[in-house]
Amino acid sequence: MRKIVLASHHLLADGLKDTIQYLMPTLTDIQSVSAYMDNMPVEKQLKEALGEINEDDEYIIFTDMLGGSVNQEAVKYLQYPNVYVITGMNLPIVLSVCLSLASCEKVNEDVIRNAIDDAKSQIVYVNDVMKNMGGSMKMMNKDWWKSSVVYQVYPQSFNDTNNDGVGDLKGITEKLPYLSKLGIDVIWLNPIYESPLVDNGYDIANYRKINPMYGTMEDFDELLETAHSMNIKIIMDLVVNHTSDQHEWFLKSKSSKDNEYSDFYIWKDPKEDGSEPTNWGATFGGAAWTYVPERKQYYLHCFAPGQPDLNWENPKVREAVYNEMRFWLDKGIDGYRMDVISLLSKRQNFPDALPGEYDYAKSYYKGASNGPRIHEFLHEMNREVLSHYNIMTIGETANTNVQQGKLYTDPSRQELNMVFQFDHMHIDYGEYGKFSDVRFKLSDLKKSLSTWINDLGEGWNSLYWDNHDQPRNVTRFGDDGVYRVESAKMLATLLHMMKGTPYVFQGDELGMKDVPFTSLDQYKDIETVFMCQKMKDEGENEETIKKYAYLSSRDNARTPFPWNGEEGSGFSDAKPWIDYSPDNKFINAEDELKDPNSVFYYYQKLIRLRKENPIIVHGSYKLLDENDSDIFSYEREYEGKKLLVVCSFAKEKVRYTLPDDYKDAEILIGNYENVLKTSDKNIILNPYQAVVYLTKG
Repeated sequence: MRKIVLASHHLLADGLKDTIQYLMPTLTDIQSVSAYMDNMPVEKQLKEALGEINEDDEYIIFTDMLGGSVNQEAVKYLQYPNVYVITGMNLPIVLSVCLSLASCEKVNEDVIRNAIDDAKSQIVYVNDVMKNMGGSMKMMNKDWWKSSVVYQVYPQSFNDTNNDGVGDLKGITEKLPYLSKLGIDVIWLNPIYESPLVDNGYDIANYRKINPMYGTMEDFDELLETAHSMNIKIIMDLVVNHTSDQHEWFLKSKSSKDNEYSDFYIWKDPKEDGSEPTNWGATFGGAAWTYVPERKQYYLHCFAPGQPDLNWENPKVREAVYNEMRFWLDKGIDGYRMDVISLLSKRQNFPDALPGEYDYAKSYYKGASNGPRIHEFLHEMNREVLSHYNIMTIGETANTNVQQGKLYTDPSRQELNMVFQFDHMHIDYGEYGKFSDVRFKLSDLKKSLSTWINDLGEGWNSLYWDNHDQPRNVTRFGDDGVYRVESAKMLATLLHMMKGTPYVFQGDELGMKDVPFTSLDQYKDIETVFMCQKMKDEGENEETIKKYAYLSSRDNARTPFPWNGEEGSGFSDAKPWIDYSPDNKFINAEDELKDPNSVFYYYQKLIRLRKENPIIVHGSYKLLDENDSDIFSYEREYEGKKLLVVCSFAKEKVRYTLPDDYKDAEILIGNYENVLKTSDKNIILNPYQAVVYLTKG
């Protein structure tokens, strides 16, 4: 058992106890001592709060002031080896220590020390911070998303509190202290709406109802309120290119050609031979058109047949969508990640794709990607809805180049804050698209990431390695074997030091890797199942298909979050909706939180450095050593200071020559303990080493 005692002069301890229990409702064994409120001596109050000291238990005492009378009485208990006293009590210290120790079976003194250091970093003179940010508070508040770090939660796989094998909203609320400890600013929730789950929630049947497997609207309200109380914002997935075929709008639309919803979706007559209106293929296999006998017409679905595309040419559709958006914004959410938003505007001549122009499964791009009215629609959405709230917006824009990206993100156009682009996600595509065994070229990665930073103009960039649709970054871009930890830290360094808003997908902070499933039957993802069958039909052997699935399946990102290394991984006591990764035994949050040198604490430090150093948020970006096949290096500059980021992608030691400006610069962060210098300018980098230099300016 672990007992926590807060002790102070007057009522400080009582107030802190109340606040801590509000933020950490599972923390029940906590006592407060408010000294000198009655005639009872402090020593007696402490003794009553602590009870009889038991050698099998642990006692953590927080006091308000070093050398004060309350602290002096607490110090007397240090004669017991299982008593730990911390002074300078405030909310950040108490919260940080309690969060850090929550996952420790036994008190680890290094964990306490790290937690105290973490809490100290939260004591800031905000006036100076604002001056250093180089702008007014009003502007900072308006563009708060620029300095934020976003953490993506896949609710189905995050934390199951009712033991049905599926994560839920209460589970996210329960783990908010963990996310607060990491230091993130924003949570992006994948869809939690009512859905038949044809595509894991991206087929919405009712925008205003919570899927019962995740909980209730009351659970969501609690999550939102609790997150906001911890200075964590919540953004949601906006899926409005399509709905579920179970949505009320579609059920009415398909029933006849003459009702108020008949034109809510894209309906076309068959060709003279009865075939599909165009030759477009759908992402998850088959034609992008499905025939409905009731109307004697086909409807368009760029994805699964259960995801019919909305007709954005119809102003009634747009207004209906805007009303659904306002419902959540009025609740207080902080923005939207907008699913496949670049597909809203279809070319009204619906042109056939030419042979070889696109992969069949993406041939709808011919008439649906970056269509003629897309910017008109988004500007209208901004004018009618988005501009009325202080929120962030991110558009998923497949098949979009940087020049098109400028149109979406230029502030003067009043459309979106930023977009998710996919150029760096395509650099390792092969015969079966992403389902291939192709290693990326570092030169291609440099070009892709640097282009989107430098060529966006006034637009803002999003920074990500992976998400719910991508395999794990450590396997894809790093080394998931001997150098898993080192490459996880290196990739995090490269991303978080760049210009833009970083996105962390759940588990990135643990260095999770792709999932070594033993059977193809373990995969649940509709895209993976389709591609595996396609490869089987084309004669690929099972071992090759397994390898491709391991490297590329979306399920790599969707296995339950490993809270510990025990059976059930701390996720659920029931059989999960998808199998656990066997790697959870040695890659899990509990072990990471015990290790001061873990990937988790490295991410924590990177996030903190963004808040402390304006150059990381606002500095210019310049790619260095463009042709180096082993090292990705770049320079940031802001208000007379320079930042140099050097990241090795090599599995062996490599030599690097520092630019002249950095011979005497401080090392801001690095994923190895030391940097070996051979001269003032020459350094030797270990495999997957990252080092960041900052000049004094």
